[in-house]
Amino acid sequence: MIRSMSKNGAILGAFALVCTAVVALTNQLTAGRIEQQHQQEKLATLSALLPAGSYDNDLVGSCRMVSSSQYLGSNQPMPLYTAALGDKVTAYALETIAPDGYSGAIRLAVGFKTDGTVTAVRVLEHKETPGLGDKIELKKSHWIESFNGRTLTSDNAASWAVKKDGGDFDAFTGATITPRAVVKAVKRVLLMQTEHPELLDNAPTCAE
Repeated sequence: MIRSMSKNGAILGAFALVCTAVVALTNQLTAGRIEQQHQQEKLATLSALLPAGSYDNDLVGSCRMVSSSQYLGSNQPMPLYTAALGDKVTAYALETIAPDGYSGAIRLAVGFKTDGTVTAVRVLEHKETPGLGDKIELKKSHWIESFNGRTLTSDNAASWAVKKDGGDFDAFTGATITPRAVVKAVKRVLLMQTEHPELLDNAPTCAE
């Protein structure tokens, strides 16, 4: 019996080693492909956020990490991508968090020009209620495009709210909390650019 148990244990051990080797080899073979796909998806998102023809630099390579829990809704540094045409910065794409969504944090990416004009906003990740709060996704509705072309000034700051709160942005029937959270998050990004532009200019690169 002991000999049989030892034999079975050796077989199981060998099987485990083979499985581990197969998994490691698979990871090694697919890592490059996965990273390439990830970079392509990131570039597609950035292209949707920043105006075509407004940059000729490597957007992904321009990545910097901005830290500001006050403006970005997270204690973790958030990626910033800078668009430049020649030697002139033309726009930014900055990831941010709306921490007060109905079902938790909503991860966003905000594109905006150096003059503060919003070029586009996209939802990167959320857990909002299907059929209600998920209308913040472009594939569900065009609501997220209501940010396009808007600016934030001292004169129009009050309009940066949902209509239920006296602002200009539509809410969703039965789901006011979600759009309210997104509007506030985008507004904070524009406030940061106005009040603390050094957070954008002096951010460390993603490689640091």
